[in-house]
This record gives sequence, structure tokens and C-alpha cells, in this order.
Amino acid sequence: MINLGILPLWALAIHLAVELALIARVLLKPYRDPAARVAWLVVLIALPVAGIIVYLLLGETSIGRRYTQRMRTVLEQLPAPASVTTVHTPDARVQHLFEMVTSINGFMPCAGNHFEFPDGADATIDALVADIDAARRHVHLLFYIWLTDRNGLRVVAAIERAAARGVTCRVMVDAVGSRGLIKSKYWRAMQDAGASTAVALPVGNPALHVFVGRVDLRNHRKIVVIDNEITYAGSQNCADAAFAIKKKYAPWVDAVIRLAGPIARQNQYLFVADWMTYAGEDCRHCLDEPAPAARGDIVAQAIGTGPTGRYSAAPELLCALVYAARSQLTITTPYFVPDDALLLALCSAAYRGIDVCMVFPARNDSRIVAAASRSYYQELLAAGVHIFEYEPGLLHAKTLTVDDELTLIGSTNLDRRSFDLNYENNVLLQSRDVTAAIRARQARFIDDSHPVTLVDLKRVSAPRQAWRNALAMLGPVL
Repeated sequence: MINLGILPLWALAIHLAVELALIARVLLKPYRDPAARVAWLVVLIALPVAGIIVYLLLGETSIGRRYTQRMRTVLEQLPAPASVTTVHTPDARVQHLFEMVTSINGFMPCAGNHFEFPDGADATIDALVADIDAARRHVHLLFYIWLTDRNGLRVVAAIERAAARGVTCRVMVDAVGSRGLIKSKYWRAMQDAGASTAVALPVGNPALHVFVGRVDLRNHRKIVVIDNEITYAGSQNCADAAFAIKKKYAPWVDAVIRLAGPIARQNQYLFVADWMTYAGEDCRHCLDEPAPAARGDIVAQAIGTGPTGRYSAAPELLCALVYAARSQLTITTPYFVPDDALLLALCSAAYRGIDVCMVFPARNDSRIVAAASRSYYQELLAAGVHIFEYEPGLLHAKTLTVDDELTLIGSTNLDRRSFDLNYENNVLLQSRDVTAAIRARQARFIDDSHPVTLVDLKRVSAPRQAWRNALAMLGPVL
């Protein structure tokens, strides 16, 4: 730690000016919750030098002026989100939930969708490869992580085949999550085959990126749109369940739903907005194609969130869904670091007699997140929430079911990173068939889990519990 007392007066003056400027920024920054303000003030005051460095690295949620302005310009050029699908009026008892989703992106609930629910990572890739091989007009893919493993290369080969037969293929990945693919020969092979590629949120020189924007803001979305008719929503990256980069936690267990029908147009809108921002190609014409015919009776609505979108949109929606439950609520998520409002909503649901079940992985790839997550167990269990820890691998599925008819599935974790820092995409569905299928999968997860009880928590040592609580306090900072 630097001893400020040995610095010359001019250096102390500069340091004090910078620290006061950052303290003012913390106090004046809009939409920052009080806990985050307090946490950052403590960091800046208690760690005069390190605190400044940490704030410059992690304190802001900006992707940089260049990309922020470009994204705003793109959104202004696109048609109104409500116009991309025919409006459907949901049942009165759930209409307020779909109206909340509309307030996030402008999408309206659309009917006429059909679903399939592949069982496992290989089955999901099987379905995706078959859809790419059957594509007639275009294939659009966006993944946070795309590995050069068996499943990843199967999709690469399918893209090459599609591009070779004249299908327009646009492939986008996150700069950090898929850096291995970007540097590999397979990235160039897709380009050589005729596919267009783009990198979301490029970093460049990490040391210099701090002056542009926060380096750990990532595009965590998983979007597939084929011929404007088929789309996927869920948690799986383009990879094997063995997940080579973190194989010690394998298998990674995900949940992905395949949807056919008008909802594909809403995911198309999210993809086009990202593509035009980072690839620079104007592909608005993809949103002018005729709407796909109805394929079923499922009501669906897409949700795209991120640091340039409406603040707190994701936790607000999650809270609304929790409060809407009348009998049952089941949630699976690998990362659980909630804000105060969501934690209180979950406890309130259990207190009013809702059967609330939450399933987390027993072994998490992030020890910090795992410890912070477990700091909330006692409050949840005391309220009557049932907590299960999944044993066979890393449960990576992000699902939420409400009663017998509502499902939320996508890329969003129940943590502050997904709420504030990452670009995410989800789909809200009203369907008893979909919800029954998701609940059956959730029940399988629970069967392969061990329950956590208050008795178990009493066995946790005081130092370990203090460590967990201390890490949870860092949630607003991280």
C-alpha cells in the first residue's frame, strides 16, 4: 500500500482532487441503488489508491461513447418494436406481466408459436444443426461462448455448408467469451466459406480500454434466428456439456427451448440491433420480411436487457413474476446474488404460502459467487423457501415457472452481473404445455439434488459464514 505521507504536495493535491471527483461521481450518478453508493464510498475512502484504481476499472457501466452512440443510432433506424409481430392480448390475469415486458423493449406479446424442448446439450445442437441445414434464406447466430469442441465445430461445419449453398449466414460472438474461436482457424474458415462474422464488445488493449469503457461488460446473449421463422432461447452456449474450459465442473446442464412462429421476429430484432452496432452492416430488410405463419397456440414475448437499456429492468420483471405466483414458483440458476427487492419478494412469496423452490449447483465454477449465494440461504429457509443443490454437474439452466402457465427462460442469472452489466435475452411464455415441460425438467433437477436445511446452516462455522456475508456485501461493487 502506498504511503501518501511521503508524496510531494502536488501529488497529494492531484490524488485528493481525483478522489473527491470520484466520490462526487458516486453520489451524483443516477440509478445507483443506495447499497452500491455506500459500498463504493467505503472502497474509495478506506483504500485511497487501490480504491481509485478499482473504481476506474469496475465503477462505471459504460461500453464507451462510440458504441453507445452507435447503438442508439441503430435503434432509431429500426422500425418500432411493436410493429414486428401481430399484437395478442393475453388473459387478464397475466396481462400486467406482459405489459411490463413491453415497457422494457417495446415488444408486444404474440400468439401462434410452437415449441420443442431438446433434452441435453447434444440434443440441442442436433436440432440446431438440422435447422441450419434446412435453412433457405438466412442463419443468424449470437453466442457468448463458442468453443472449438465437438459441438462447437459441428455448428461451424453447418454454417460452412449453409454459406456454400447460398444461405446468408451472420455469426456474432462476444470478444471475451469466444476469444478462442476468434483466434482459431475455424473463425477464418467460416469467413472463407462466405459467412459474415462480427465481434461484440471488442476489448483491444485491456490496459487502455479503461479509458473507453468497463472491460467486463459482456454480451451474454444466446440468440439463434433461422429464416425469420425459428428461434432458440435458453442458457446453453455453443459447446459440449463437457465444457472444456471449465471441465472440472462438467457436465454443464442447460435448458434451451426451440420456438417456431412469430416470436422469431422479436429475437431477430435483438440480433439485428447488435449486428448493425458491431458489424456495421445495414440488415434492416430482415425485419421487413413477411411474418411467419402461426405454428401453435403459445403466447410469447422476447426480452432484451443490458447496460444501455432501461436500468433495473431484469430485477423488476423477476420481482413482478414472483409476486404474481399464486401456488407455485420454481427457479433454477447457477448464480444467485439478488438485490434487496428480489430477496424480499422471494421471502414474501414463501410467507404467503407459495411453494417456492430454488435449485442451485452444489459445485459452482465461481467460489466467490457460491459463497455469496449461500449467505442468503438462512433468510430464504427461515421464510419457508425450499433450497436444493444439484449434484451431478454444474446446473447452468436459467428457468422460472409460475403456477401452471407461465415460464421465463433465457440467459439471465439472478445476480447483479446479469441485472446491470451483461446484455441478456429471455422469453416470457404463457402456455400450460411449455410450463409442464419445464417443470418436469426442474423436477428432474430436484431429484438429482440434496435439500439444504437450517440444520445444515447451523453446522457452518462462524468464520465461514462471516466470509460469505462479506462477499455478499461486495455484490453492489462487483
